Amino acid sequence: MRTLPAGELFAAPALFGDRLAPATVVAEQESEILTIERTALLDMLQRKPEVALQIIAVLTERLQHLHQVVHGLASERAIVRLAQFLQRAAISEGADKTSQGLQLRSRLPYYQIARSIGITYEECVRLFKQVETIVRYRRGGKILVLDQGKLAAIAAGYSSICQGSFV
Repeated sequence: MRTLPAGELFAAPALFGDRLAPATVVAEQESEILTIERTALLDMLQRKPEVALQIIAVLTERLQHLHQVVHGLASERAIVRLAQFLQRAAISEGADKTSQGLQLRSRLPYYQIARSIGITYEECVRLFKQVETIVRYRRGGKILVLDQGKLAAIAAGYSSICQGSFV
């Protein structure tokens, strides 16, 4: 749910797309709503392209916000899957305790991990960067768990642990 300021555009996708508004709007106070017919809007956009640019800017901002929300939701679940995958790999393939942490015996390249947990190679790289104070990935798929407790917390669904602290 969002609160729109006075003068804000809403339901524009209905004018440009399938004519269905993507959300329901509820006024919190008495309001005046300006409506415009599709043909009148298209005519105005041809006469005043700067209006089209303003609409594009608003829709672009909203699309970027939506992308961040979706990306966050997908990444959060993926980070839990990554932590669980690493825990399973440590158990099934073995790991050695070192002075720095727990070194997984098996080499796990990004593409293999990504394929195993249902994400892209690029997303896998990003996830490892998010948890670099908890898990260190080195070239060739060498993985060192620096903090087993925090990795276990992420695997249990406490995925707000990033960069070594609670966010």
